[in-house]
Amino acid sequence: MSRSPETSGKKDREKKRLQKRNEKEQKRQERKSESKKGMGFDSMIGYVDEYGRLTDTPPSEQGKRAVVNVEDIVLGATTRVKEKPEDRLRTGTVTFFNESKGYGFIRDTVSGQSIFVHVNAATYQMKENDKVTFEIVAGQKGPAASQVKKA
Repeated sequence: MSRSPETSGKKDREKKRLQKRNEKEQKRQERKSESKKGMGFDSMIGYVDEYGRLTDTPPSEQGKRAVVNVEDIVLGATTRVKEKPEDRLRTGTVTFFNESKGYGFIRDTVSGQSIFVHVNAATYQMKENDKVTFEIVAGQKGPAASQVKKA
């Protein structure tokens, strides 16, 4: 039995495979030579300017530096001003109240903030558009009103 002759398709595929291999090797050699050119120590250094941004310019060439007065730097936590009990008392208007579910919202007159209120926090039977006084406390999902009284 004799060998089957190579078809032109096989020759073409082999030629393309060798060509791809040569192109890949050539690209690898180019990358290797390019990486050796610019890889000095100076090209790898980065600097931070006065605004905290990265730059390739050394600090001496960046220009004017900001002058900081040492006495202006405050270390530690700031002291908290204690509120007077009268300052915690707010006034507002009941904008929404659902009697069947027992909750609603009060619009604070000073800040305009909408504050959640539950029927258990009220000392009277609330209705919409009532003028009320209340205190703000931290609720489960944000600020909530407590000790709600009719104004």
